Amino acid sequence: MTQSCPRARALSPLVTSAISVALVGAGAGTAVADAPAATGPAKNLARNAAAAGQHKPTPAAPFFFLSGILPSGQMYAYMPDGKGGFDDRSGAYVWPHFRFGVSVDPDLTGYQDGAYHVMDDGTLNLWRSGRLKKVATGWGQYNLAFSPGALGGAKHPDLLARDRQGVLWRLQTKADGSLTPRAKIGTGFNQFTQITGQGDLTGDSKADIVARDKQGVLWLYKGTGDLRKPFASRVKAGPGWNQYNKLLATGDVDGDGHSDLLARDPQGTLWLSRGTGRATAPFKARVKIGTGFNQYRDLF
Repeated sequence: MTQSCPRARALSPLVTSAISVALVGAGAGTAVADAPAATGPAKNLARNAAAAGQHKPTPAAPFFFLSGILPSGQMYAYMPDGKGGFDDRSGAYVWPHFRFGVSVDPDLTGYQDGAYHVMDDGTLNLWRSGRLKKVATGWGQYNLAFSPGALGGAKHPDLLARDRQGVLWRLQTKADGSLTPRAKIGTGFNQFTQITGQGDLTGDSKADIVARDKQGVLWLYKGTGDLRKPFASRVKAGPGWNQYNKLLATGDVDGDGHSDLLARDPQGTLWLSRGTGRATAPFKARVKIGTGFNQYRDLF
């Protein structure tokens, strides 16, 4: 079943181009959430990437944009500027009954080219190329979902979803956006208040994830490349992460070839922890890159 969204607003040229190609801006590195929506034409990716000294995106260090959902369902998108910040937001579609989203790179080009939407009624839709496609039902059983990339060398990325009992499930995506039957990859994940990841954090080109426990400790789960056991035993990455109410990953924000981690605090400040590519110390000291992000009920 494929349909267009009857209540959707047209994307600006900036966001339309980003969905297919992604976009590197040339502006300052601090995004302000209440800035006017950008309405200019799409910028030249190759020219601006070169100007920013950006590495070419790869599945290990992909180039995704940041999406924010207001309580009304209005979505805004922020394009990375390739220097560690984001351009001004662009207004995108309004999604009534939107629960949470999962950004994806379906063909593993290194660029975001769609998103899965989990709706209030448990429907899972795929948004790609201006079309909305229903791919599954029953997703009301999950309280968290994201895509770290391809965990076992497949041609398409995996989705990870946690159910209310704390079981973590892997679902392989197909070329048409549909999913293979789920496979259990872990239990006890309800001890974590945040779980995320996008790309490689340890320098071995395998997708990794991080998880924050209720005491605020961040744990690294290193990817193994083995679909039967996609993650090694957890390793402590650092304390003090309870100061944030949202952790998320959009890949390589600063264009240095390493995937990064974003965090929002209760005051709405957005922080970037740049990736190092080293398992022993996966992130550098945080850098403030935006304000006003507490207006969004979800970021992905």
